[in-house]
Amino acid sequence: MNSPHSTLLSARQAAARLGVKLDTLYAYVSRGRLRSVVIPGTRERRYRVQDIEALVNLRSGATPLQHPDPEALMPVIGSSLCLIEGGHLYYRGKDAVRLSDWATLEDIASLLWLDESVTQSGAPTRPSRPATEMGLIQRCQSRLAALGDEDLPEFELTWPRVARTGRRILRELVDCVASTLPSREATHRRLAAAWKLREPEADLLRRCLVLIADHELNPSTFVARCVASTGATPYAVVSAAISALSGRRHGGETARAEGLLCELLEEGDPMAVMAGRLARGERLPGFGHPLYPGGDPRAAAILAALAQALPETCALAQTAAGIGFRLTGRQPNVDFALAAVATGLGLPRTAGLGLFIIGRTVGWIAHAIEQYESEILIRPRARYLGPRPESDDSG
Repeated sequence: MNSPHSTLLSARQAAARLGVKLDTLYAYVSRGRLRSVVIPGTRERRYRVQDIEALVNLRSGATPLQHPDPEALMPVIGSSLCLIEGGHLYYRGKDAVRLSDWATLEDIASLLWLDESVTQSGAPTRPSRPATEMGLIQRCQSRLAALGDEDLPEFELTWPRVARTGRRILRELVDCVASTLPSREATHRRLAAAWKLREPEADLLRRCLVLIADHELNPSTFVARCVASTGATPYAVVSAAISALSGRRHGGETARAEGLLCELLEEGDPMAVMAGRLARGERLPGFGHPLYPGGDPRAAAILAALAQALPETCALAQTAAGIGFRLTGRQPNVDFALAAVATGLGLPRTAGLGLFIIGRTVGWIAHAIEQYESEILIRPRARYLGPRPESDDSG
């Protein structure tokens, strides 16, 4: 009787059949082109013969099986906020990387919300509330729920009111990420004061916040627009978006990239750690982006600024980026860049995710304003793929 593992190949056998090196085999796994199988009771992973043969045929030019076009299942919503084109990111037609050379997050909010008052000195934030033992996501959503309860009666969804509420939400979320003293300072300076950073490091935070502010209809922003389309308050909009962001395939990627860099710091051998992850069938977080086949411009700008501000602590990020590209063929993305900044600055764990939440809140509010003004309920239709109803021949 054949062994149940007789249809499985070892990594070396699979690589030999494909005619590639082990590193390339692991890269196929990382890119999702191949899956490995765990052998129960061991840490060994093997590869199905049929999967290897399918990949051999694909590489030789054979026609792969056709699947439904995922683009056909994606809703398209008109927006004048963000454009991703030719490997560049634009906010209302302005290059986001160039804006990040000088703009603050408040400048970007003013641009995306069309609200000049955002850049003016407003009321200082309230004193920080006592820290809790909640996780960052729960802490942000708990604060939003409390604010929504205070502001719920006779809430108006007019543009000026939503912009004012957006400013309040932004101030409160900064306090959730890093407890700060009452201040009229810009967001990045409040964070820098809380984390005791120098001016070059504060400027690095500023660049990160600007470049994360919006990114078209990513999952959390699409959720934000769906919730806004129902007429829910901005507090509910941002809270729902944060729920989507918490998923491991979205904002959770930033936290996973932080974890990878922390592991590299502890182990001291980046190649062994990263190749080992791929060998175990794991993915390297923070690499690749489907909208930027040539590399994420946000990550490139942030990593370049990190190298200038903290050359002594940037070496690990540069090494990891090079190894990740060698193993997967993918460039680092903005999740990797945020994790590199958080690690390089020695910020508290989950600070990279905190920066993502604060910066992206500006985009969520901008999309909410646009959706409220459209007065359109977002209600996609499903493409049914199940069995068809039986015809009624009774009469």
